[in-house]
Amino acid sequence: MGTSATPSALTQLFGLGGRRALVTGGSSGIGRAIALALGSAGADVVVAARTSGALDEVVAAGTDAGSRIAAQPADLSTRSGVHALADAVGPVDILVNSAGINLRPPLPELDEATWDATMAVNLTAPFILGQRLAPGMAERGAGRIIHISSQQAHRPFAASGAYGVSKAGVEALARSQAEAWSSRGVTANVLMPGFVQTPLNARLSSNPATVEALAARTLVGRNGVPDDFAGAAVFLAGPASAYITGQTLAVDGGFSVH
Repeated sequence: MGTSATPSALTQLFGLGGRRALVTGGSSGIGRAIALALGSAGADVVVAARTSGALDEVVAAGTDAGSRIAAQPADLSTRSGVHALADAVGPVDILVNSAGINLRPPLPELDEATWDATMAVNLTAPFILGQRLAPGMAERGAGRIIHISSQQAHRPFAASGAYGVSKAGVEALARSQAEAWSSRGVTANVLMPGFVQTPLNARLSSNPATVEALAARTLVGRNGVPDDFAGAAVFLAGPASAYITGQTLAVDGGFSVH
């Protein structure tokens, strides 16, 4: 009989004790699940979002579970708002860019204001936060950057529009960040969801036929839920993933290969 891993060995691989994490968009959906998972793994977590009521709820949930979690209201739609968030939070060891907006008119109807608003939150904010926070990680010799992408970064459907372009940019940003900082212990990776019924996908979620069709496209036979991202995020945030950087990990039930 083989010997099983001891709790201390698992902690060495996946424990996040002593690390500090910032999760944007951490008040709902995938970001909320990731924030709570990082807290459960031992990290001190700051969740950032616009809505104070939702922030209070996730802080209460994390605190009730025994985690150290705090809220930081933030507006990521402007560059000044992103810089204000970086100033307020200070040094972190883990940055999770989960905040996003999902404005997807068909491309012929896409105006410049919608394009700019999408890029500001989905791409510019992750870039600025990386520029502000990754150098400190590099100075300390360790850090993790995790982005949330989308199937629309690779394949157009359901009027991908500016949203798909922004998520393709996020994946390219992760590769550039990996090139810049991995030699100093800072990795940058991406989690790519399939279809997850979150507030961000309210438009598609409102059509039962669409929801059923998307589930049928997966190999496991169901659409995703936010908790599906907990383990993957803890893995990419911790010591076990030290040799993984510049990668996009599909957490999609096989959606992307079917």
